Amino acid sequence: MLSPKEMQELERRVFAGGAEPEALMEEAGRLMAAAVSQFCPRPGTCLAFFGKGHNGGDALVAARVLSEGGWSVFLVPAYPQEDWAPLTARKWSQAGRCDTWSPGQLEKWRPASGTACVLLDGLLGIGAQGPLKGPVAEMCRRINHMRESSAATVFALDLPTGLDGATGQADPHTVVADVTLTVGFAKSGLVADAATKFVGRIAVMPLEELSAAAGSRDSLECATPRSLSPLWRRRPTEAHKGDCGRVVLVAGAVGTVGAAALAAKGALRAGAGLVTLFVRAEIYAQTAALAPIECMIRPFAEVAEVLALPADALGIGPGLGRRHPNAIMELIRSFRGPAVLDADALNILAEGRLGVLEECAGSRLLTPHPGEMARLDPEGESMGRGARVRHFTERWPVTLLLKGARTVVGTEGRGLTFNTTGNPGMASGGMGDVLTGVCAALLAQGLPCHEAGALGAWLCGRAAEAVVCSGRRSEESLMASDVADALGDAFLALRQRGF
Repeated sequence: MLSPKEMQELERRVFAGGAEPEALMEEAGRLMAAAVSQFCPRPGTCLAFFGKGHNGGDALVAARVLSEGGWSVFLVPAYPQEDWAPLTARKWSQAGRCDTWSPGQLEKWRPASGTACVLLDGLLGIGAQGPLKGPVAEMCRRINHMRESSAATVFALDLPTGLDGATGQADPHTVVADVTLTVGFAKSGLVADAATKFVGRIAVMPLEELSAAAGSRDSLECATPRSLSPLWRRRPTEAHKGDCGRVVLVAGAVGTVGAAALAAKGALRAGAGLVTLFVRAEIYAQTAALAPIECMIRPFAEVAEVLALPADALGIGPGLGRRHPNAIMELIRSFRGPAVLDADALNILAEGRLGVLEECAGSRLLTPHPGEMARLDPEGESMGRGARVRHFTERWPVTLLLKGARTVVGTEGRGLTFNTTGNPGMASGGMGDVLTGVCAALLAQGLPCHEAGALGAWLCGRAAEAVVCSGRRSEESLMASDVADALGDAFLALRQRGF
């Protein structure tokens, strides 16, 4: 992750070394068009709003490539042609079948029924400063109005126009993007808490020449297929279920059996070779009827029964209730492998028992949502999300995954990883239960806690996107079971190194 100033300095070094700005613009624009096609697989109508600088040139390349792929594309300049940068003018002259509209023609535009509508925001790039004004401010207002009135999907190119790429502060007329296609590296302002509602989903467009020149930066990073795919190798041909991780889950109570079933499904869909779900006797029959048939269900009364079963990872907490706090603490303390702690396991910890985290026999990944985090760490409630994760992990020897629209994973000495995937459809019950199962499966297959948290969050978010982008569900109708069922699509996207 870079600041705008660091990105501009990197570009200067790359160009001084012989890289051609036009070649990089072509590469960036083609990647942007590919990203649009990932999120909107069926061609429709695209309106490309472009400014006079090179950000506008990126938009024009992306528009041309989309038109070659069957999209109906209309170009909307914010400035008269005589104001355009030479390279931007050149890309406009190469736009081929794209029509150019004046801003006044937008008044009569209506989206075609039943087809995708995409708005590209290529008005301003990372070099822009100061408040929005003149034609750019008017274009931003139009984009936001069209997004609301026509359900168009807005793709911001590099940054939403009006957003400060360093701080995340937003002008009153900042473009509200559904997806931000950021070039080379995510910009630091994109992950600021206040920026999330303008940035939406982050998709990084990796440019090889920029990546090679940047070197390694570990303190802040965004989870992308490029960073995550090396963690996940294909299974050897001779693999058997014992090689793929044995997961034990302790979850569920009267009235919350579904949470246990979702966690089990998440673990199975994330590749665990064997999944055993331990439940209290009073819900055994109901759980056995509801849980995936591929997992084993075992009733238990004593912690020793759980600890006696060989396991590579433990997931504990979804729907568990707080009736047996001492038993839960003993499990958290004594399990010798890595463990995911979620939901009621966290609530029990928050009741004055956090000291047990210093006594655990194995590594621990905590996955609170904001409400659980407030109970775990009331002192940090006024902090930003990243600072809060740092504050907690500096005090306790754990990995913390703070859930939310921009999930953050942190470990002392490891830095912060910001998730990039997901959509508002994930704001419904059960998503965290699936994540618990997924992370437990990844731990059981050998990933450390930080990597399991980062990959687990990315996979669940990408699965949610895959379901909505396929047209099978809307954001409103998305359920946690849909996300679990689509994890295969997410793994495939990871291997194919999409966005």
